Amino acid sequence: MDTSQWTAVEKGTIMTHGNHLWRRIASGVVGSLGLLLGGAPASAQTPATQPAAREAVESIATRQEVEKKPAPYQSKAWGARLETEPPGYVKSLKDHGLPGGEDINWFDLGLEHRTRFEHRDDDLRRPRLEEDDQFLLRSRAYFGVREILDPFRFAVEFQDSRQFNSDWPETNRDVNENDFLQAFGELYFKDALGPGQPLALRAGRMTLDLIDRHTVGRNRWNNTTNAFDGFRLRLGEASSDWQFDFFAVQPVDRRMRRPDRGDEERWFYGLVGTWRKWHRYITLEPYYFILDEDRRGWEAADREIHTMGLHVFGPIAGTNFDYDVNAAMQFGEDGERRQRAFAAMGELGYTVEHAWKPRLSGSLMGASGDRDPNDHFSERFGRCFDPAHPYSTWDLITWQNVISPKMRLELKPTDKLRFDTSYGGYWLASDSDAWVATGRRDPFGGSGDFLGQEVDVRVRYQLHQRVDLEVGYTHFFAGPFAQNTGPADDADFLYVQTTLRL
Repeated sequence: MDTSQWTAVEKGTIMTHGNHLWRRIASGVVGSLGLLLGGAPASAQTPATQPAAREAVESIATRQEVEKKPAPYQSKAWGARLETEPPGYVKSLKDHGLPGGEDINWFDLGLEHRTRFEHRDDDLRRPRLEEDDQFLLRSRAYFGVREILDPFRFAVEFQDSRQFNSDWPETNRDVNENDFLQAFGELYFKDALGPGQPLALRAGRMTLDLIDRHTVGRNRWNNTTNAFDGFRLRLGEASSDWQFDFFAVQPVDRRMRRPDRGDEERWFYGLVGTWRKWHRYITLEPYYFILDEDRRGWEAADREIHTMGLHVFGPIAGTNFDYDVNAAMQFGEDGERRQRAFAAMGELGYTVEHAWKPRLSGSLMGASGDRDPNDHFSERFGRCFDPAHPYSTWDLITWQNVISPKMRLELKPTDKLRFDTSYGGYWLASDSDAWVATGRRDPFGGSGDFLGQEVDVRVRYQLHQRVDLEVGYTHFFAGPFAQNTGPADDADFLYVQTTLRL
């Protein structure tokens, strides 16, 4: 056995099974070395030495097999790619190339600043149709310590979000000055459940990016970000064949210029499972969420909404097609009404074998709406904590009371240049329920159900290893429902965004 194998045994087998096995494993390794070098035959070894040597060699083989295993398939569906942990702008000090940090891989560090200029003309979410030009600034800093203090790890992420030059009042969607986005401690036990199957228990403030981000996501587009206070237990990790994720958290109340705090009147519980054993054909992600709201004032009703769903995705074997499907149902109590709602979305994509990697996809999204506000059932699908931007670049659509087909084309002409464009239409699932993002509603259903059409185009270019430029334009063609329920006109949205990273 060479030096690398001895290192694998020492760090893997011995640490996994505990110090009390030290002598037994060491004796087994020495015995194995003796055999390899022509020493005593197997019959001359003690009974205790043989299983120890076998165990050491099997541990090495198992670990090598884990290391060679191909990375799990990731969904290609639009907006479904999960954020990494730590976030993508974060690297270990070793990878930053900073002087003195060449050998420090246990300290994570990240700095990022984003500036976005937005021009919005005829924003249908506003009571008046007029132009507005604003600047949105978002700065983030992250540092974390891992491995060197194992099993204890910790991380802190700071965020500052500001808005300038808008004619509209500030909201916590755009403004959240000088606050902690994440601040948690974690107990991380590597290989606790077997090779490549860790166990991690996290407590504190954290963000969540789960499933396909259409139910719970770390909203990337918004100037502010969803966060939660509580606990999270993970079995396995993103490269494991199976994974379970449990959490019990309070959504953080974003207060624009005061310290954020957990909302004591709301608890959010969740269980997400993942099965990747057949990831070259299908990945399965069942999930179950409970949003429990116990309101103390008379203005808002108590709610307990259960969301149960299944997300499946993968490539279609032997072809260039890929698919992604998510279906969910809701039940529970919404004040004095019973919750009974459904939602689903699916996407089918095709990647052309070309240097520009063109991908053409078609998707269909639907979510139930409330047909009668005066009966005993609440049938509008309720949002959890999903980012709405993937549904509409204009931010006019949420995953509620909607039916929307869409087509999209994505291109990557060079490693630094990306281009995508899409076209889609939007209808109300129930013409007597609200267009939720705008607050417009015709309870009699006489205004039609067609909201409009949207076409968008976006270009992203990497100016430098640490600087990205993004430019986008969207045009919304207002439909009959918009025209019959208030001021309406075709709407335009143009933005220019730069992102700088350490």
